Amino acid sequence: MAKSKNCNAKKQSYISVPSQIINSISSSSLQSLLGSPKKKNSNRFIFGYNSCRSPSVWLFALFVFGLVGMLRLGWNVETLIPFSPYPCLQTQSNPHLGFASNIDKVGKKDFLIASNNGQPPRHSHSESEFWRQPDGMGYRPCLDFSTEYRRAGEAIVKDTSKYLLVVVSGGMNQQRNQIVDAVVTARILGAALVVPILQVNVIWGDESEFADIFDLAHFKRVLDDDVRILSSLPSTHIMTRPVEEKRTPLHVSPHWIRTRYLKRINREGVLLLRGLDSRLSKDLPPDLQKLRCKVAFQALRFAPPIIELGNKLAQRMQSKGPYLALHLRMEKDVWVRTGCLPGLNKEYDEIIHNERRRRPELLTAKSNMTYHERKLAGLCPLNAFEVTRLLKALGAPRSAKIYWAGGQPLGGKEALSPLTREFPHFYNKEDLALPGELDPFADKASFIAIDYIVSEKSDVFMPSHGGNMGHALQGHRAYAGHKKYITPNKRHMLPYFLNSSLPEAEFNRIIKELHHESLGQPELRTSKVGRDVTKYPIPECMCNNVLTHLI
Repeated sequence: MAKSKNCNAKKQSYISVPSQIINSISSSSLQSLLGSPKKKNSNRFIFGYNSCRSPSVWLFALFVFGLVGMLRLGWNVETLIPFSPYPCLQTQSNPHLGFASNIDKVGKKDFLIASNNGQPPRHSHSESEFWRQPDGMGYRPCLDFSTEYRRAGEAIVKDTSKYLLVVVSGGMNQQRNQIVDAVVTARILGAALVVPILQVNVIWGDESEFADIFDLAHFKRVLDDDVRILSSLPSTHIMTRPVEEKRTPLHVSPHWIRTRYLKRINREGVLLLRGLDSRLSKDLPPDLQKLRCKVAFQALRFAPPIIELGNKLAQRMQSKGPYLALHLRMEKDVWVRTGCLPGLNKEYDEIIHNERRRRPELLTAKSNMTYHERKLAGLCPLNAFEVTRLLKALGAPRSAKIYWAGGQPLGGKEALSPLTREFPHFYNKEDLALPGELDPFADKASFIAIDYIVSEKSDVFMPSHGGNMGHALQGHRAYAGHKKYITPNKRHMLPYFLNSSLPEAEFNRIIKELHHESLGQPELRTSKVGRDVTKYPIPECMCNNVLTHLI
């Protein structure tokens, strides 16, 4: 086997001298250390009296003690030689970085993270502050159902006379919300729930079924004591024409559900409901609130192939240290629906105006408000410039690793350029995935599910706008122990964004103060009327030592 001539030649020893020490020694002293003529000494093993009086000896001793001291304090000599001139001195590669075949795609420099001998990367105080998690105050999941609820469940799961069919629509996270309410509605009626039917997505033409997105066996197993879940109607009811209800009012109570539907489902045996979005009241009895949490946080687990890929991408982000996940709402349809403008240039503003004039039914915001009024009211998504300035004010370091979730923004790379200039370590699932990994999920709801998983596992999460995914993740991260979740205080912060005379330091101080209590800390659902328990799981679904067993 061939051997390196340089590495196997006559062995030589090298001492790497930190530049700080070299700079602290004058050139004359250094010359005296390196070029002093040798003198004969009758005793080769001990210093004589004359040697002790030599300034060179004392300087050399001081140098040696300084070097040894720094090594004892944990200096890594190899890090002092980023490009070693010695071919025999090689830094071992880290086998745990994984996905080496994708390094060229994302950029080699992004993956060469200093490992500090296996320890997490060190951060400055300001950086550590950004990654610091909120105080969860000891809250933990606490789904203790009442004896009455459990006793009633024994009879409900045995009932074979009533069946509820539900058609859910919208995007994946909107469908999740409707599935949660479908389970609760079935429990209120004491009926078995046939696996919800997912309406074809009109944007993607996605024909995914429940089992393509969620783990059906797990869904049934978790809810086994609450509601009977069937894959299809039994043969005894397959020919039954269901009673169909298309117009359930908003925020109805369990009493309304029973009064409206119970007689009909008892008589016909099958009830079909459509459009359940926000139809069920947010203020339900404690046991039904707990059931909501059980469905949202435990039963609705993604299908194994989605979880596998989502976890892989999350691990690839985690291999670079802590990471921030952004949910950016900058797609063309978002600007159209919200009545807002992307803030790029007049050309893109005109595109949005034309689309809104052509399809006025898409506008979901208050039509009597101007764009500037919506903006100042906090009703518009943040654009990339605003997200960048907010993150910098909150202390996000330039070295922060960012995963961005969401569809392609209007304007493409130009729309994202303020973010990528300030935060170069900027990735989405296409950047992280190996060739072919995303192909089975393209143009399907499961594509969004991958974003959900990587975002849920991030150290910090921030949405640029509200919406179903942001709300779902807020509740999910709270239920997981109140992982940091930044809620942009758009209505109060935007006037300061418009004040160009405000010094940057003062701007940063104000922005931090505005978000002091918007970082994912525990919040009581009951502190405001109409809050969703799947977004604010305290007090019904989480408890600490103080509240245990009191609800």
